Amino acid sequence: MDSLTQFSQDRDQSPFFVGRHHERRLLADAIGGPEAEFVVLYGRRRVGKTYLVRQVLGDTALFTYTGATNLKGQAQLAEFTKALRAQGWLGTGPVRNWFDAFAALRQLIEQAGRSRPAVVFIDEMPWMDSKKSDFLPAFEHFWNGWASGVGHLTLIVCGSAASWLTQKVFRNKGGLYNRVTRQIPLQPFTLAECRDYFDARGIVWSLHDMVCSYMIFGGIPYYLRLFDPRLSLSLNVDTLCFGPTAPLSQEFNQLFSTLFAHPYRHQQVVRVLAARQQGSTREDVATKVDFPDGGSLTKVLQELEQSGFLRHYQPYGRQRNGGLWQLTDPFTAFHLRFMEAGHGEGYWSQSAGHSRQRAWSGLAFEQVCLAHSPQIRQALGVSGVAADLSGWRSRPSTAPGAQVDLVIDRADGVINLCEMKYTAGEFQVDAATERALRTKVETFRQQTGTRKALHLTLVTTYGLAPGSHAGVFQHAVTMHDLVRR
Repeated sequence: MDSLTQFSQDRDQSPFFVGRHHERRLLADAIGGPEAEFVVLYGRRRVGKTYLVRQVLGDTALFTYTGATNLKGQAQLAEFTKALRAQGWLGTGPVRNWFDAFAALRQLIEQAGRSRPAVVFIDEMPWMDSKKSDFLPAFEHFWNGWASGVGHLTLIVCGSAASWLTQKVFRNKGGLYNRVTRQIPLQPFTLAECRDYFDARGIVWSLHDMVCSYMIFGGIPYYLRLFDPRLSLSLNVDTLCFGPTAPLSQEFNQLFSTLFAHPYRHQQVVRVLAARQQGSTREDVATKVDFPDGGSLTKVLQELEQSGFLRHYQPYGRQRNGGLWQLTDPFTAFHLRFMEAGHGEGYWSQSAGHSRQRAWSGLAFEQVCLAHSPQIRQALGVSGVAADLSGWRSRPSTAPGAQVDLVIDRADGVINLCEMKYTAGEFQVDAATERALRTKVETFRQQTGTRKALHLTLVTTYGLAPGSHAGVFQHAVTMHDLVRR
């Protein structure tokens, strides 16, 4: 019997627990091994970290604790102590600091003996490390001085504040240097996993609606859990996002306030990038925020990237210092474009087909496609070919300007120039569109100097309509391809 089966038997797993097969295996393999394991699971807030761990562990954990965002110093320590006592610690001495607290945790583990794996799950650990706290040195002492030598112990740590984990754990230059045995980044659901989740919940929508839901909510399980199977997508969006009592009306502020010490800086940056969906340089962002340039902005950008809101990428052919920052979190972009305006109940259904909604759809669909680049490569039949992925913009002096949403630079001598097009039906190519596309390809060739074959590739909802100008594309990828595993 393998470790996953061992820790899943004798309990009813939620029927809504879908996907996450690789992450489940990593967690299960860490439990009951011959050596102590220090596992860190991290990812964007609401992505399902806690749910995943609890589903894998069931009731097998020896001790669990969740750091509270609204507690600092002694209050946090007091709650940790209460949890120790409630879960079996028999000690009677005072717990005055975090060194005492981890000594008590050691006693709890020793009390349990070695007859079964000792699993300790500490959720939202970054919230436990308040300013001027002795939490981190105490934790280092606990792990290095004792726990790392306890073969039957598995310590699982979760956190949404990925920047804290990066600085204090992964890149720790002190006692925790190189101590983590497994890093598990948890990504949002893919479209295929969303479809499985919808099936499990009895949500009957068209594939097009599933893609549209991803354009708004991404693959964030917490948001998907709020969907009412009895309602259409549009009515769900209205219910969840618009109106004073909408469950997600305050989500934007809550997200940032729980992740960052100075959230207004991070919110400023995402507002700047929301206005430039194709991305901006760090220098451009610096001219549009009202806090000091220098290390502060760099830190904010990195924290947003580590927390799953941004990506930093190097445009094709650009030198190292020419990187762009791009907002990639669908819900944040949707909030800033529509929800922040304070539209009333029913707004989304009533504005269907409006020009503002159509313009947003094209940009949002691009992000869905970029999040599913492995599926695009699979549809092209080049999953096994080494490739570099990027975007491209023509030089500022180029008139008219040109850009390519996704450049797949393959090791087999071909570059796919991917055009993302959101349409309500098959994409039609007329003579003017063909000329524009051929001009773009030629501009790309001239400005990059590449000698590789350039394959113009369409990524769209319903595919390419036949016609005399359709031959400008060498490949067409549809939303059906994006939903593949």
